Amino acid sequence: MQSVLHQNIQSLVEHRRQYEERQGVEERIAGVISRFAGSMTFIYLHLAILVVWIFANLGAIPTIPAWDPTFVILAMVASVEAIFLSTFVLINQNRMAEHSERRAELDLQISLLNEHETTRLIEMVAALAARLNVSTPADKELPQLAENVDPRKVMTQIQQASEDQEEA
Repeated sequence: MQSVLHQNIQSLVEHRRQYEERQGVEERIAGVISRFAGSMTFIYLHLAILVVWIFANLGAIPTIPAWDPTFVILAMVASVEAIFLSTFVLINQNRMAEHSERRAELDLQISLLNEHETTRLIEMVAALAARLNVSTPADKELPQLAENVDPRKVMTQIQQASEDQEEA
């Protein structure tokens, strides 16, 4: 079991590495900027710049002449920076949503395959029990359990239940 787990982990790591290699330069830059903007280093750097800017422009640091006494430039720089940072964050969120969607699709495919295999196993066990003339408490449920589940029907039922709940 350990070797199967190790193989699965290695496959996922390799897949992630290949995906990172296929990313464009723009996506990589946006990721680096988003990660840096979400760090404490970014906060400390901005805090230091802000303190120096304010004290220098209030005249509290005599060796530095005031260049923005009304703080209009500071407001403009902060606004432009906020626009760019929010754009980088949105790019990164879109990329993360795409990853999440792919993982969800993989989970669904594995679940559907597992359901199909389980149905086949139930059929085989039911056939063995019938051949050996063995009855079980689950005999009444076997025909229903041995049916393949149609994902479209399940999705329709989920959607209908959600709509019914919204109407109530």
